[in-house]
Amino acid sequence: MATDRISIRVGPQIREGLHKQAALKGRKESEVVREALASYLEERGRPVTCHDLALKAGLIGTVRNGPRDLSASRRHFRGFGAAKRGDAR
Repeated sequence: MATDRISIRVGPQIREGLHKQAALKGRKESEVVREALASYLEERGRPVTCHDLALKAGLIGTVRNGPRDLSASRRHFRGFGAAKRGDAR
């Protein structure tokens, strides 16, 4: 597998942490860096959806004792969002 070389500068704390992690895993420091960078890029590369945000905020599944088809049945939406007489548009 062809690879490219990059150089980065890190402070003493990061360098020491990297050294310890590599020793604990019995791996080369470069392998630990590649694994950490791949994980970071995978996590950051995924777009965050509205569903993800609502789930994280605890907004999904919060209706208690509601109809099971609340989000799927049009009958629950009758009159929802309809303008009333006298409302400014």
